[in-house]
Amino acid sequence: MTELSSSELSSSPGSTPRVLALANQKGGVGKTTTAINLGTALAAIGETVLIVDLDPQGNASTGLGIDRRSRRVSTYDVLTGEARLRDAVLETAVPRLHIAASTMDLSGLELEIATARDRPFRLRNAVRALNQSESSIQARNDQVRYSYVLIDCPPSLNLITINAMAAANAILVPLQCEFFALEGLSQLLKTVDQVRTTLNPDLSIHGIVLTMFDARNNLSTQVVADVRQFMGDKVYDTIIPRNVRVSEAPSYGKPVLLYDLKCVGSQAYLRLASEIIQRERSLRAA
Repeated sequence: MTELSSSELSSSPGSTPRVLALANQKGGVGKTTTAINLGTALAAIGETVLIVDLDPQGNASTGLGIDRRSRRVSTYDVLTGEARLRDAVLETAVPRLHIAASTMDLSGLELEIATARDRPFRLRNAVRALNQSESSIQARNDQVRYSYVLIDCPPSLNLITINAMAAANAILVPLQCEFFALEGLSQLLKTVDQVRTTLNPDLSIHGIVLTMFDARNNLSTQVVADVRQFMGDKVYDTIIPRNVRVSEAPSYGKPVLLYDLKCVGSQAYLRLASEIIQRERSLRAA
C-alpha cells in the first residue's frame, strides 16, 4: 500500500468527523468485518472514511490489504504520543476509504501508559486534531477531510477500548445472533454508562447491528426478537446474514463489496450504511 494520494476535500476544512466506535467485548461477533464493510459502504455512497484499527491482531488492516511491512507508523505510535494520527494513515483499494493500521505492539500499550494522566484521552486528542489545519503548507494527506471515523476496538473492555469510547460520539455494537448475546450486551452497556459518567458525557449508543443471522436457525430468530424487545429502536432494521462470501473476502485482502458486490452480505452492508446516514440526519435535525 502507498501513502495517501487522494485529493478529496471537504467543503468545511475544519469540520469534525463523526466518530463511531465498534465495540463488543466478545470476540467473533463480526466487529472487524462490520468495520471494514461498513466503511466501504459509506465510502461507496460518497462519505470520506477513516478506519482506526485498535485491535493488536490487526485484522481490519489485513482485511483491507495492508501488508505488515507497510505499517511503519501505527496506532500504537499514535497512542504512545510518538506520531500524529495523520502519520499512521494509509490508502486502501477503496476510494475515499483510508485506514490507520495496527501492530502487535498495541498489546503492551496499557502497561506503557498506565501512569500517564491523559491515558484515557490519547485517542480523543488525536482524532480532534485530524481535520484541523496546522499550517498553510501541508502534505497531501493533510488535505483529506474525513466525515466519518470508525474505530475497530479489541474484543475486551480494556484501556484501548476506553480510549475509543472517550473519543467517540457514539457506539455501534455488532451483536451475533447467538444464545449469550444479551448477556454480553448488558456488560457493554454498563461500561458505556461508566464512560459517559466519568469521561465522555455525550457518548451514546448509535445502534446495535445483528450479525451472522441464519434464517434456517430458530435460535437466530429468537435472538433477534429478544434483542429488539430489550433495546427497542436502538436495533438497526438491517440484519447482516451469514454469508460465505463475507467470510472469504478477508483472505483476499478485500472488503466483501469489492469481492462480490451482488452477494447478500454486500447488499446488507449497503443498507446498513444508508440506515446509519438516515439516523445521522435525524440526529442533526433534532
